[in-house]
Amino acid sequence: MVTHSFYEGDNRVIRYAEALAEQGDQVEVLALRRSPQLPLAETINGVTVHRIQDRFGKGEGSAWSYLWPLLRFLFVSMRWVGANGRDEKFDLVHVHNIPDFLVFSAWPAKRRGARLILDIHDIVPEFFASKFGAGPQSLLVRALRLIESVSGGFADHVILSNHLWLDKYTGRSAPAEKCSVFINNVDRTIFVPQERQAHGDGDDDGPLILFPGGLQWHQGLDIAIRAFALLRRQLPAARFHVYGDGSSKRDLVQLVDELGLNDSVRFFDPLSLREISRLMAGADLGVVPKRADSFGNEAYSTKIMEYMSVGVPVVVSATRVDRYYFDDSVVRFFPSGDEEALARAMLEVLTDARLRESMIRNATAYVERNSWERRKADYLRLVDSLIADRVAAKAA
Repeated sequence: MVTHSFYEGDNRVIRYAEALAEQGDQVEVLALRRSPQLPLAETINGVTVHRIQDRFGKGEGSAWSYLWPLLRFLFVSMRWVGANGRDEKFDLVHVHNIPDFLVFSAWPAKRRGARLILDIHDIVPEFFASKFGAGPQSLLVRALRLIESVSGGFADHVILSNHLWLDKYTGRSAPAEKCSVFINNVDRTIFVPQERQAHGDGDDDGPLILFPGGLQWHQGLDIAIRAFALLRRQLPAARFHVYGDGSSKRDLVQLVDELGLNDSVRFFDPLSLREISRLMAGADLGVVPKRADSFGNEAYSTKIMEYMSVGVPVVVSATRVDRYYFDDSVVRFFPSGDEEALARAMLEVLTDARLRESMIRNATAYVERNSWERRKADYLRLVDSLIADRVAAKAA
C-alpha cells in the first residue's frame, strides 16, 4: 500500500492493511513519518510500515508548496517499489490518493504483472478548487481532471469513498464496472465505548466538546469556535479540545485569542488512531462543522461514525453527503455556516438527557449495520478477484 499520510492515524488505510494481514497476506505500507522519534520501519499488528518521507509540519501556503512534497513522495515510493519488488514480486499495489497520480508509483510492479487499486479518499479537482480558490474551468482544475482520468485508466480498479463521488467519477473518468464504493466504515475493534480518559487540561468538571481531524477551511472549525463562544454564555464550564494540524491552524489559534477563549479552547497535536479513539470516548459531544458551500459538501466525514461507535452524540453540519448517509435520529443537524444554530444544537444535546440517550441508542444500531466487519469480506473478495490469475500461476 502507498499512502501520502501518517499510517498510524489513517483509519481507512489501517482497515485494509490489517484485514489483509489477518488472513495471512504479507502487507507492506509506504507512508510518511510524523516525528523523528518514530522509526523508519516497524511492524504494527502484522503490517510492515515503511516511513519513507518525513513531514514534521505542514507548509501549504501555495499550490507549489503543497505539490512539491507530493511529487517527491511519488518518486521515492516508485523507486522503493521498483527496488523491493525485483526478487519477490508484488501481487497487488493499493494506492491511496491524494494525489491521484500517486498510482504511477506502482508502475514498476505493474510492469511485473501486479494489479493496481486506486483508492479515492478525496476527489482531487474539487478539493484543490476549494483549497486554492480556483474556478471549475481554471487551468488547474482542468489539468487535475485530466490527471484523474489518466490515473483511473492506469489502475485495474478504483475505489471511491462515497456514492456521490461514484456518480461524478464514473461520469468523467472511469466506467462504472471498474469502480466500487467503500465508505469510511469504522473498525469497531478500535472505536468502542470505554472508560473516560483525562484530557490533560486539569479540569474535567465541565462538558467536553471534541474535534479530531484536519484543520482546513472547508472543515469549518472557525464556525465551531464562534458557536462555542456563544455556548459558553449558557455553559461557562464547557471546554473545546481540537486534535489536529493543517493550513488553518494559525488562524484558528488567533481567533480563539481574539474571542478570549484561551482558557477553554485547547489545541493538541495529532495522535494515532487508537489514542484518538480513547480520547473521543471521554468526550461529551462531537462536532462536525463542515462548510456546505465548499468541498466539504460532498466529503464524507469518518469522524461521525467514530463518535457514534464510542457512544458520543454528534452535531453535524447539514451537508449534502451527510444528509445522504444519516438522518435526525442518529445525529443532530444544524444549517451549515450558522454559528448561532450550531450553538443551540450543542446546548440542546448537552442538556437534554432524553435526546442524548435516544441519539446514542439509534447511532449504536446504525453503526452495527454499517461497521467495517460488514464490508471487510467484500474488500477481501475484490482483492482475491484481482489477483486470482497470479495466484493460480504461482500454484501451477
